[in-house]
Amino acid sequence: MTPTNTEVTVPGPLAEPHRFGVYTGIEIDLQSDDAIPTTAKLGLEPPRFCGQCGRRMVVQVRPDGWRARCSRHGEVDSVELYHR
Repeated sequence: MTPTNTEVTVPGPLAEPHRFGVYTGIEIDLQSDDAIPTTAKLGLEPPRFCGQCGRRMVVQVRPDGWRARCSRHGEVDSVELYHR
């Protein structure tokens, strides 16, 4: 038998569409607009929760941005978002 080379791609923690709020961890369908902190709306907060699974991410804030890592969906860096 020849093994098949099927590659499963796991969406990143901030890949669209989000199932969970990245600032609250609440399901998008259940999240109200006032649940998002004002600092996050102003772009002053990094995402704290994975948009795919709602788990709390490990976030490192640096002078030039931030890096966030979900244990299930990998890592994202703010520098990557600005180059899209």
